[in-house]
Amino acid sequence: MGYTSEVIDERRHLTNLAYRLLGSVTEAEDAVQETYARWYGLTPARQDAVENPGAWLTTVATRVCLDQLGSARARRERYVGEWIPEPLPDRTEWIGGSAGSGPVDPADRITLDESVNMAFLVVLEAMTPAERVAFVLHDVFRYPFAEVAAMLGRSPAACRQLAAAARRRVPAPAPSSPAAAPAPAGLVRAFKRAWEAKDIDALVSLLAPDATLVADGGGLAGAVLRPLEGAARIADYLLFIAAKAPGLTLLERTVNGTPGLVARHTGTTVTVAAFEITGAQVARIWAVRNPEKLGPWQPRAEEEGA
Repeated sequence: MGYTSEVIDERRHLTNLAYRLLGSVTEAEDAVQETYARWYGLTPARQDAVENPGAWLTTVATRVCLDQLGSARARRERYVGEWIPEPLPDRTEWIGGSAGSGPVDPADRITLDESVNMAFLVVLEAMTPAERVAFVLHDVFRYPFAEVAAMLGRSPAACRQLAAAARRRVPAPAPSSPAAAPAPAGLVRAFKRAWEAKDIDALVSLLAPDATLVADGGGLAGAVLRPLEGAARIADYLLFIAAKAPGLTLLERTVNGTPGLVARHTGTTVTVAAFEITGAQVARIWAVRNPEKLGPWQPRAEEEGA
């Protein structure tokens, strides 16, 4: 068998695919692990009979993810409060797997691009499992519909229809403003400073009038159970949080490839916030507070000792 390195080299691709399909680092790791378990469960003769191990692994991973998406929808219906995809740190700050328990092989890291920004992942959550799989495989990973059909066990025409239905759920890009908009990092920095200064007027001015804040505590951390709408309500809530946790430290970090904020309290990361910016204002904030989703975001040992 000459497939060992070829099979191992597929791990990064499979992890990238599984995260986009599932929106969860933990579930993506499980799906990839199950895919490899099925490969190594084949007899040597059956492995040798596989003409393209990469395609075989991708097909199996896709079907595992499709099964997980079906059960995940049921679990998320029982989830306490809002469910937000697990946030990803920049690769230079990734300190562990889903549990943050140690170094991660670079091959396992997820590529940060526009297909993992939080706004896009939230849109994917609104799709049916079959729509999401067809759309991600074709529109994100550029698999031809003939190959998507083989992975899903459907006809190319059916997969084309699924992807088209999914595509209709993706909002059109907002028209660009004729005025020069501030860079996202600068806007997030201004937001951080206004929050630290408890400047409610500045916070309201940085938020779009119809801005939305969604928080995910999963029943394990305090969080609003329903989205907050309106700049004034969001600003009031943020100041309430600041007053409730006077030792809160805000750090500028990359969240899913875009500027975001990390909040730490007594040396522990308690919130990771992703932002969607429209023009010169914050349109949406996704605040992940569920500790089970924050493993990779905990401080490094050298940070704790600083």
